[in-house]
Amino acid sequence: MNRKDFFKKAGLATAGGLAAPYILPSGRLFGRTNTPKAEYVVLVMFAGGVRQQESVLKRYLEDSQEVSGASGNIMPNIFNGGFPTKKVVFGTDLPGNPKGSEPIPRILSSSLEQTGTIFNEVNAQSAGHYVGLNTLVTGSTGTAQGLKVRPRYPTIFEYLRRHAGFKATDTWFIANTIGNSTPLLNCSNNAEYGLQYGGNMFAAPVTFGSMGREILGNGKPYSRTDLEPMYFMKNFLDQSFGLTADQMMSIKNTDEERTIIKEFIRTVFQRQTAGQIVKPPVTDNGDAVNISYAAEVLRYFKPKMLAVNMSSVDGCHSNFTGYLRSLHRADHAVGWLWNYIQNNIPEMSGKTIMIIAPECGRNLNPNPILDENDWYAFDHSDSNSLRVWAAMAGKNVPNLSVGGPGNTVGRLTDIVPTIADIFGIYDEVMASPYIDPLAKSLFLRM
Repeated sequence: MNRKDFFKKAGLATAGGLAAPYILPSGRLFGRTNTPKAEYVVLVMFAGGVRQQESVLKRYLEDSQEVSGASGNIMPNIFNGGFPTKKVVFGTDLPGNPKGSEPIPRILSSSLEQTGTIFNEVNAQSAGHYVGLNTLVTGSTGTAQGLKVRPRYPTIFEYLRRHAGFKATDTWFIANTIGNSTPLLNCSNNAEYGLQYGGNMFAAPVTFGSMGREILGNGKPYSRTDLEPMYFMKNFLDQSFGLTADQMMSIKNTDEERTIIKEFIRTVFQRQTAGQIVKPPVTDNGDAVNISYAAEVLRYFKPKMLAVNMSSVDGCHSNFTGYLRSLHRADHAVGWLWNYIQNNIPEMSGKTIMIIAPECGRNLNPNPILDENDWYAFDHSDSNSLRVWAAMAGKNVPNLSVGGPGNTVGRLTDIVPTIADIFGIYDEVMASPYIDPLAKSLFLRM
């Protein structure tokens, strides 16, 4: 093998390492001081920059493209309200009908707004994607957070593992890419927490795509005796190629946990071959695919805490029509996931809280780019980009509508305290010097 091919293979192995899970020893320093509200949490980091006007405000084309009478709800599984009836382009295609004119039928018999709590106007703290994602998993504003490095402050996975005593297999992050810093969000580089308390991570399109199948598909369980020389060689190569500490893995899983993970990966590839992967009815974009593998993890592991990321609506920078379609599909995937948990995972049914929030919003005014319908696109950099929403549903969540335009209630930094509150470690997490001092549990903002 020549040097170029070797580095290429090494790069693929590194990508596979980031895409595959890593299991780390659990630890528990403090007992629970609060009563847990639910046994399981699913956090959906919703899409990639969601504008208030087309989502929670249900304005469709009224504000964005100034099309009079073109209001309506394109997210029927999360919010109440009927579909738009004018210039419908966000659905699926049927022969003889205009492109995208058939809305995807609602999965849930009652929307999450009808059964849970909607925070209609929440402050995002940042108009950037990665800082926003950082905020969702750390409870810190993270405005000085750089790209391609782990978070500076502890993540919810680390708080749960350190203070609630969760195992690594109890906490999962399902990333949708290995690009930028996304696959590094499962733990911080904080000296008090870090890798030893990190959660497991799959980058589903990589782990369970063609690259993952090549590297992991025929994997076999190894004993610790077998693995020690492998890890010695891996560490030697990592150091030789100048990888940073953030890019290196420190796998300290037990043999039992490692075997379970390997068996899960093998099972997923077998289910792929047999066409048995669970998935939403409409899976024509990456968000729905990522949600389907999140469901596979939930089905197999029944983890206490799982976070899943979506980002297809980020196409709004240049294609507003595509953005509307992705927003509709993201809602479809979320509705399907919630329905799947309630009806197909009996251990989690009635015991789970789902939390949904975008990482940032989008601008009030468009940029000059026109799409195929001559509709203007939108970036994210102004004060409208700091306007987002949050939704909760499930065990012990009341049916409420909180706040609205001109009445901001909540911050995205509230998500981590809320999850801590659900699992009974609110006092410990809020005592951390790394949490936004203005943050609090959303249960206390109701």
